[in-house]
Amino acid sequence: METIITGKAYVLGDNIDTDQIIPAQYLSFNPSLPEERKFFGMYANSGVPENQAGLPQGKTPFVRPNEFKSDYTIVIGGKNFGCGSSREHAPLALAEAGIKAVIAEFYARIFFRNSINGGYLLPLESTQRLVEKIRTGDELEIDLKAGKVTNKTQKQTYQLQPVGDVLPIIEAGGVFDYAKKAGMLK
Repeated sequence: METIITGKAYVLGDNIDTDQIIPAQYLSFNPSLPEERKFFGMYANSGVPENQAGLPQGKTPFVRPNEFKSDYTIVIGGKNFGCGSSREHAPLALAEAGIKAVIAEFYARIFFRNSINGGYLLPLESTQRLVEKIRTGDELEIDLKAGKVTNKTQKQTYQLQPVGDVLPIIEAGGVFDYAKKAGMLK
């Protein structure tokens, strides 16, 4: 995994739950089949109410209609990101849409673990509330080694909590691939 992640921000609010990230009606797709897996990206964040999406009405949604990838690379969330059911498809859907990292104030434990265990995306925690400081569409640069995110649009830099031991697991592609590479599994 790269230690510098760049791209446009997509800002969400507090308590974004896994049912909003990938609504139940799209769970009929099989993530093991590439021709179906891409639909998780198409429908990512499709259940998020407009007042939670940080976008003025009438603006481009997270994924444009009939497309599989988002124009955004980094999601900025508030408190309790990924709450709700233990839907492991939620971080998968964001990753399929092209999200490389989510920065939130704090996560629901199950979303955090599913993101790491599947090697889908990097769940980062901010040291301050960013949902009021970063706007959807701002160009961001995350420097994992320095533990900071820079808003290149607004020329502001914010500290992130240390990544800790999760980065090697995500770099390996998930907990099972990490265990194999570390010799824990044969």
